[in-house]
Order: sequence, then structure tokens, then C-alpha cells
Amino acid sequence: MCTASNYITDKHYFGRNFDYEISYHERVTVTPRNYEFKFRKIDDIKTHYAIIGIAAGVDGYPLYYDACNEKGLAIAGLNFAGNAVYREYEDGMVNVTPFELIPYILGKATSVSEAKELLSEINLVNINFAEELPLSPLHWMLSDNNGDAIVVEPMEDGLKIYDNPVGVLTNNPPFDKQLFYLNNYRHLSNKNPENTFGSDIDLDEYSRGMGAIGLPGDLSSASRFAKVAFTRANSYSDSDELSSVGQFLHILGSVEQQNGCTFIDDPDLFEYTIYSSCYSTEKGILYYKTYNNSQITSVNLYSEDLDSDNLINYDLINEEQINFIN
Repeated sequence: MCTASNYITDKHYFGRNFDYEISYHERVTVTPRNYEFKFRKIDDIKTHYAIIGIAAGVDGYPLYYDACNEKGLAIAGLNFAGNAVYREYEDGMVNVTPFELIPYILGKATSVSEAKELLSEINLVNINFAEELPLSPLHWMLSDNNGDAIVVEPMEDGLKIYDNPVGVLTNNPPFDKQLFYLNNYRHLSNKNPENTFGSDIDLDEYSRGMGAIGLPGDLSSASRFAKVAFTRANSYSDSDELSSVGQFLHILGSVEQQNGCTFIDDPDLFEYTIYSSCYSTEKGILYYKTYNNSQITSVNLYSEDLDSDNLINYDLINEEQINFIN
């Protein structure tokens, strides 16, 4: 289970918590413009926009979980179990597999509006990456430098594209229902409320933060959606890069999953936040931290040879980095 969000100060930021019970050796992967993307059912793409993101450690092909291209368009795929429906090959459509969607969109589109045009022709075909790597049921959030955001969901009755006015996404239920559930929290505020309980009852304002009483704190996807939407909507930071990145990671931290709190059907497995990512989309910088390393690490897309044809990989730094000052 995961959480994605955007955040806008003077610039646009995008990222996600990747929550899962096991790691697939995730790493930062830069795909230069001349790396040849090979597709299962459409023509290969030999040149495209450069991409930076976090991908599974599978040699030879960037299986991106989340990524951003050099034009500032960013995307994240989140688990959508029980709802995602992939289809058979369909004539007249652009037939791409779910694991090819991120390279296809980021390789061609510069904005959410351009991505919508591409998505209108896409059929997500049910083809596994490999026998030992079956498809994950996913939906996706996209956001661009303008702050525009959409959610893409492959449903039984077709590929749904929703405008995303709150700039966040979790897992289930489908996005339109997640958005509707926010009606239950319309009374919440970052200010303490007036006493409207009864005119003849004198009730105390005994604590700060009482305007958020009723905000969910559990780790279910619907509750995480409400909590991160509230946190994002009320977040404040200075507009410089470091303040914006730090605040964005605090937004994601509001719904971080601690190891041990979400049991999986295995006595030794719990879902937890393996990493949190933040893309400064205009600058092409990926910032991240991991569960075992709370120090922020960055990788700059523009520090690489973007006209190369070879993937560039950096293992995630998972060991805690502590600044000992005495």
C-alpha cells in the first residue's frame, strides 16, 4: 500500500511513500534520451525524454515505481488490488503493458494535458514482465510543473481518467470514492473550533489542534487518503528548495507506516514505508529517504550524460547516516 502527493510552493514537487512488506532492491535509475525502450506489442522507442526515478533492481529494463522526466511530468504507480483490470490485445489501440506505462508516458509527454491525449489511445494489456514477475494491480497519479494532477485507473468498464483537485492518492477504494469520503471531514480545520455543542454548556478549549479532532490516524488506505489530503491542504513552508522538500517529506511522513503495525499473512512480515521520494520536477532532482536512513539523499538528473544509451543506477542508501558532532 502506498501514498502519493504533489506540493506547490514557488515550484512543483511530487513523490510518494512506497509501502510494502519486502524490498525488490529498489534503486535510483536514470534513463538517458537514447536508451532504447523495448515494448511487447508496439514499436520500440529509440529516443525519448530523459527520465529519473526509483525502479526495481532488474537488470536491463527500468521497472519504475515512480519517476519524473526532464520536462517536469511525474508519475507514481500505487497498488490497486481487487479493482485493476488489464485486457487482451485490441486492434486500433496503443497496446502497452502496465509495466511499460511509465516509460511510454514519460518518454513522450511534457505535461498532464499531453499525457491525457496519449492515455485516450492506450489499452493496458495483460502481459507479465516475466514468469517470476507477474503484473501488480495498479493505478497511477500524474502531476506536472503547472500543478495539474490526474489519476488513471484501469477498471472493469474501461480506463478511467480523473482530474485530481486534492493532489493526493492512496490505494483503495477507487479515486472517485476516495474523493467523496472527504465530505465526512469537511468540518475539520487547522484552527480550534467554536463551541457549537450547546448554547448552555460551557466547554473548554483545553488543547491546541482540536480543530482536527476526527481526522483518521489509522493506516488503512481510505484513512491515509483523508489524513494526507488534510495535511497537504494545510501545510505551510517557505518557498525555497530546502524548505519545500523538507515540508513535502513531512507531508508524506504524516502517513508513514512503521514496521510492525501492519501485519501480513506471515509471522515475520509487516508492511512498512520502504522509502519516501520527492521530485523537484523543474530542477530534475530526486530526493529520497529510506526506512533505515532518515537522512535525505539527492540525485540530479542533469549531472548525468543524458544523451547516453545506457541506464545509470544508484543503489538506495539504506544504512542510517548520523551526524556525530562530538
